[in-house]
Amino acid sequence: MYPTVLIVDDEKSIIESLEGILSDDGFEVLHAFNGYEAMKKIEAESPDIVLLDIWMPGMDGIETLKEIKKNFPSIPVVMITGHGTIESAVEATKSGAFDFLEKPLSINRIMVTINNALNFRRLKEQNKYLRKKNIEKYSISGSSQAVKELNKQIIKAAPTDASILISGENGTGKELIAKTIHQFSFRAEEPFIIVNCAAISGESIESELFGHEKGAFPRASAKNKGKFELASKGTLFLDEIGDMNLETQSKILRALETKTFQRIGGGRILQVDVRIIAATNKDIEQEINNGNFRKDLFYRLNVIPIKMPSLKKRKEDIPILVESFLAACSKKTKNIQKEIEKDALKLLMNYDWQGNIRELKNLIERLSIMVKEDTLKREHIPYPYDSAKNNIFGHKENYLFSLENFNKAKIEFEKEFLRNKVKQENGNVDIAAEKIGIVPSYISEILKES
Repeated sequence: MYPTVLIVDDEKSIIESLEGILSDDGFEVLHAFNGYEAMKKIEAESPDIVLLDIWMPGMDGIETLKEIKKNFPSIPVVMITGHGTIESAVEATKSGAFDFLEKPLSINRIMVTINNALNFRRLKEQNKYLRKKNIEKYSISGSSQAVKELNKQIIKAAPTDASILISGENGTGKELIAKTIHQFSFRAEEPFIIVNCAAISGESIESELFGHEKGAFPRASAKNKGKFELASKGTLFLDEIGDMNLETQSKILRALETKTFQRIGGGRILQVDVRIIAATNKDIEQEINNGNFRKDLFYRLNVIPIKMPSLKKRKEDIPILVESFLAACSKKTKNIQKEIEKDALKLLMNYDWQGNIRELKNLIERLSIMVKEDTLKREHIPYPYDSAKNNIFGHKENYLFSLENFNKAKIEFEKEFLRNKVKQENGNVDIAAEKIGIVPSYISEILKES
């Protein structure tokens, strides 16, 4: 089955030219000379993509675009025109156009745009399927502009072999994005191997990455393949790369530059064929200035940078996320899916999510289990998501001193103390942790549970 392209243009020469180019590349090609004819063709033939001229007599391209998106929202539409203006491009984009091309059309640009649009549609369709199979995929669900831009970045980055550096706060879904990129890459049928750089001690990380031979060190009772070797022909995901020590950074850089490595205690040189995706919640450029990260490794990893949006920057997606988490909890517990009242949802929309999607998911799962009613109401939303509950005793101090259990009071004070310290640093967990002398992951873990 070859993709079907519908060309809509009132100029016969343009249609004939595009038909020839696309047919030679294996596409099935349909054409229409106006918007009305285009709508009939779409209804009858269900094309995979539409190339739509913006200037046509009668029903023009923008009107046709709106009709297509109203009745066939999954079909990507690429606008083409010989009279391109910023205003028309903005209007076309707002109306749902995937891209905007100007005449005279570049053959290379046409093919790249069509392939990107088809990949984007494929990503959306596969995401729908994956969301039914795995709750974690809901982390990139949503209709916000931030999510749309993220999906476009994935579509562009996935088919390449370029290294990718994903940055963003804890809980934004960096690992899930890495898995999605792998899934839509040419390496999708090969392994996806994860290394959590923050969870492995300095002396173990080299063995974890490159493996070791039997007897290489006292605990090496057998030969062990490292993650580079296990990820052969696939993708190696280096999570929390900012926590890796400088010595290991140097060895990874050498492996990436030479495409070779050796197991610890081994003399044989092994070839490396992996794609690297790295992730961090740190400001790597600041880490470089502080002497904690190699600049040359940063440049090697940061070929395609992807910045994960925090949940506070995509709050319009919260209703979709809540609905999906409730559905997943229902399936997991085999209970009736709970609903959520508007007032309760409004509280969640107004909250400043420091733990991002992970925090929201944990809260919804907790409420789904603990609340006996079939509907989550405002009264079920705990502090701090409902800040009014903190005023039951007039002040936070009164609330803390009202607790009769000493251990519970200690826990609540710790949460409040850490929350205020992070707030003083404008939400920057790393700076707050450094000032009070603890590790950032401890703060994140405590606040995630609150």
